[in-house]
Amino acid sequence: MKIILLGAPGAGKGTQAQYLADFFGIPLVATGQILRSAVQFGTSLGLKAKAIMDKGMLVSDDIMIDLVRERLSMEDCRNGFLLDGFPRTVPQAEALLKTGIDIDYVVDLDVPDDEIIKRLSGRRIHPASGRTYHIEHKKPKNQNLDDITGEALVHRDDDKPETIAKRLQVYHAQTEPLLDYYRNLGIRFVQIEGVGDIATIQKNIIESLR
Repeated sequence: MKIILLGAPGAGKGTQAQYLADFFGIPLVATGQILRSAVQFGTSLGLKAKAIMDKGMLVSDDIMIDLVRERLSMEDCRNGFLLDGFPRTVPQAEALLKTGIDIDYVVDLDVPDDEIIKRLSGRRIHPASGRTYHIEHKKPKNQNLDDITGEALVHRDDDKPETIAKRLQVYHAQTEPLLDYYRNLGIRFVQIEGVGDIATIQKNIIESLR
């Protein structure tokens, strides 16, 4: 099972990606982890990427596709993988296609913008530990205080409505065109409503892939 998982920031890709990878017994291949590992182990591609990131620049599509190809050629990906975070644009998808790596399914988690803004803007973080809360769905025992330390929780700039709206604008402009790209390519495309109970969403994905 070789799967690409798509969805806007805040659509719940992280939760569903780990579940699907575990369910099918395939590695979860996330681009952030690929970059960190390549830099950590000092591979030639990792050193190139680090030099670019150290300058505050974005890693080019050419380097990213080489990093992805290198990761997907490893032994643990022989029988499948779940790719999360790549491709992000149609040119990246075209580059992935040219590598000859076969994809069985493209799964898109469809969540309306207003729901995403509500989800993300309600998050609160305990900076020291990384523990996360939500003002509606995962409230701390005491308002705006971490359950363990009692320290103040933080509303990150990334989780403020105006910032989320900008991220969604970028998604709609750069990543959303992938939906029509994969539909037209003939790869099996599954769109799942990403609003509701997590277990129900998981069940719907599995049934669609089966």
